[in-house]
Amino acid sequence: MADFLLIGAGFSRNWGGWLASEAFEYLLGTPEVVNDPKLRKRLWAHQGKGGFEGALADLQAEFNRDGASGRAALMAMQAAVKRMFEDMNKGLMASEDWTFGQQNRSRQIGKFLTRFDAIFTLNQDVLLEHHYANSYFEAGGPRQWSGSDLPGMSPIQTQEGNYTGSWARSIWIPMETLEFKPGAQLQPIYKLHGSSNWTRADGDPLLIMGGAKTREIGQIPILNHYANEFEKSLSIAGARLMIIGYGFRDQHINSTIAEGIKSGLKLYIIAPEGAELARYLNPTSAPGQIMAPTPLEEMFELSLIGASRRNLGEIFGRDDVEYAKVLRFFER
Repeated sequence: MADFLLIGAGFSRNWGGWLASEAFEYLLGTPEVVNDPKLRKRLWAHQGKGGFEGALADLQAEFNRDGASGRAALMAMQAAVKRMFEDMNKGLMASEDWTFGQQNRSRQIGKFLTRFDAIFTLNQDVLLEHHYANSYFEAGGPRQWSGSDLPGMSPIQTQEGNYTGSWARSIWIPMETLEFKPGAQLQPIYKLHGSSNWTRADGDPLLIMGGAKTREIGQIPILNHYANEFEKSLSIAGARLMIIGYGFRDQHINSTIAEGIKSGLKLYIIAPEGAELARYLNPTSAPGQIMAPTPLEEMFELSLIGASRRNLGEIFGRDDVEYAKVLRFFER
C-alpha cells in the first residue's frame, strides 16, 4: 500500500498564494505589462483561454518561430512572472499562520503531510520549503521520516544573516549525477514543474510554464525523472492519491493519473467543488449545452473514494468532523 499527495495552486491559496486568475490580475500591474501595450493586449487575449500561461505559450511559440522578433516580448513576460513569484514568496514566507491556529501538534497540517510516502507538487512557490521541509518538519508518524528531501537537487545557501540554511531562500541546482534517489528515511518532495528558486547549470530559471510542457520536461533530466517517478508511484498496487488544490488543467498530469487508475489507483479530492469538480470542468455543463460525459468524469466515477469541500483552515483548524473524514483516506 502506498499513499501519495499531489498539490496545486489551490493548496498554497490557503495561505494567500495566487491562483492562475489572480496571477493574471497581478501581471496586469507589472511595469513590463503596463509599459508595453502589445504585451498587455496579448495578456488580455488569453484571459479566457489559458490565462497568463496561455499568453506565455503564445510568446514562446512566436520566439521559436522567429527568435529575433519574439525575444523582447518573451523576456518581458518572463521578467513579469519572475516578479510575481518574488512577491508571492515574500508573502508566503511572512505568513505566521501555517498551522491555522491549531495548538494540538498531532492535528497540525505538518504532521498530516508526514503521512505520505511522497509529495508531488505542481507549485513553483516556496511555501513547503519555508514552512514544512526546512523550518517545521515534524519527524515521526506512520512513516518515521527523519526529514525531507528534494531528490537530485543541491542548494546554494544564502548568505543573508540569520537565513543561512533556509531552503526557501537558497538557490537550487540539479546535481550532476543521474542518481536522483531521495536520502534514507527522508520524505521525497517532487516539484514536477521545477521551482521559482531553481536554476539550470547555465543560470537560467528551471521552471516549466506556458506551452509544450511535456516536451520541455523530457529535455530536463531532473524533471523527466520526477515525471517518471510520478508515473511509477501511481501504478503501484493499492496506491492512493490525495489531490489538494489541483484544477486538472494539465493534460500530461491528467494522463498520468488516468494510467494509474487503470492499475487500480484511488483518488481523494480536496477542492471547493468536492466530488463535483469534474462536472464543473465539463464544457458541456453550461446552460443550453447538450450534456456529454468527459474522460475526467469517468475517471472520478471509477476511482474517487472521497472528497472534501472545506478549505484547509477549516479542516486543520477547528473542524473535527471534517478532519476525521479526511483521515479516512488512510484507512484500508
